[in-house]
Amino acid sequence: MDKVLIFDTTLRDGEQALSSSLSVKEKIVIAHALAKLNVDIIEAGFPVSSPGDLESVRQIANSVKGPIVAGLARAVRKDIDACAEALKECPRPRIHTFIATSSMHVESKLKKGYDEVIRMGVDAVTYARNFCDDVEFSCEDAGRTDRDMLCRIVEATINAGAKTINIPDTVGYTVGYEFGDIIKDIFNRVPNIDKATISVHCHNDLGQAAANSLMAVLNGARQIECTVNGLGERAGNCSMEEVVMAMRTRKDIFGIDTNIITEEITHTSRLVSKICNVPVQPNKAIVGATAFAHSSGIHQDGVLKNRSNYEIMTPESVGLSANQFHLTSRSGRHIIKHRLSLLGYEENSYDLDLFYEKFLALADKKGTVYDDDLEAMMEIEGDEVDKYKMVYLSTTSGTGSIPSATVKIHDTTEPESEPIQEAATGDGPVDAACKAIDRAVGFSIKMVDYALTGLTGGQNALGEVKIVAEHKDRRYHGQGSSTDIVEASALAYMNVINKVARMEGIEKIKEMKA
Repeated sequence: MDKVLIFDTTLRDGEQALSSSLSVKEKIVIAHALAKLNVDIIEAGFPVSSPGDLESVRQIANSVKGPIVAGLARAVRKDIDACAEALKECPRPRIHTFIATSSMHVESKLKKGYDEVIRMGVDAVTYARNFCDDVEFSCEDAGRTDRDMLCRIVEATINAGAKTINIPDTVGYTVGYEFGDIIKDIFNRVPNIDKATISVHCHNDLGQAAANSLMAVLNGARQIECTVNGLGERAGNCSMEEVVMAMRTRKDIFGIDTNIITEEITHTSRLVSKICNVPVQPNKAIVGATAFAHSSGIHQDGVLKNRSNYEIMTPESVGLSANQFHLTSRSGRHIIKHRLSLLGYEENSYDLDLFYEKFLALADKKGTVYDDDLEAMMEIEGDEVDKYKMVYLSTTSGTGSIPSATVKIHDTTEPESEPIQEAATGDGPVDAACKAIDRAVGFSIKMVDYALTGLTGGQNALGEVKIVAEHKDRRYHGQGSSTDIVEASALAYMNVINKVARMEGIEKIKEMKA
């Protein structure tokens, strides 16, 4: 089985979509993650665009081992010189040069004749070959280029020494069968096509980027240019994780695979999202928060019986530990019974129909029900009383200082006792406050999700913090509100702390009953 090469352009085309440029350090961190993901080519930047971009390409080229490192250049000698300078110490360099080929671009942007455009493309490839053997040539806006003209420039640039020819759908204009036919035409009409790898670079303006790229593969393309999370100009580029998992999952259709280590996909996606400050939509294919989450009772029951009923790939295959079952009012009895069994409750120890009615009432009220809610419904009658109360909180932070927090926590079950005082430092005031609270109560809580929402407007807006945390393999939900976001965060954390304390009491009750 031959391979489809993955050409990752997150650091070039992906970065162009960001509100601010990435630093050299940030680019290097992402580049190392891409190498760990095992992409074949990293397009590290556009060296002529700025001294900073040239330096980032140079550092990536010199420090990242494994992938080919490419720099982008227009069909202009100064651009190619900048690429050559950035890549001169690289063990596996590639110069990627391009020129527009559609009549619209040639006439209105370049204002040249087509013969002149072909000459510029050939000259660029020939000149780039003076610096490295691996030269890629791109026909910008190939999706809207006349087929005869496209085949002419492809043949000419291959003769000039281009080892890879890229056919971009630069503005995301084509649809699947149409783009596949362009690739098929090139293979049928270009006599020297066997001397180059055909690549595709599809944009997502009509939501067709992944589909077009895959149609190209079915018609002979063997390199896909894509980005992590589909970052890129306008509506973005072809999403790396989507095409990789499509080929891996549907080998019966494509009969081909990539070199990507798919178990690194989720980690890489989250890293890129964090560094680029671009959230991934929850329902994004492969890497979205709900991509492997099941809320429908019918789906949950089907997955419990056989994961393949509703999962065409496993979450583990992309680096997730497991799928998620969201307990909501749409959940059925089977998943509630399953979750209670995982919490240690025997089926004959409760009436499932009565418990399910209580669950639905709570789910309608809360939206999502967590493990501590299920335990409370099983074990606690009447009002729930918080064991711990935060009576004092002070935090300090600022540029050049180490964030710290001091808290006083009162154990309400011992009303005559003195509050417990603890202090801690952290990555920020919220982290420091949570660590100080942990010290005071003796728990070690792992926060897995944090969300801050402004409930009102203005400078003194009331902020609400919602968190999801883990303790001893159980998940807890906490919330708190205040005009001070650090205090709101601490109150949400205290909400979780009291639920954990309540769960500890429940465990003791269960032991006594046993």
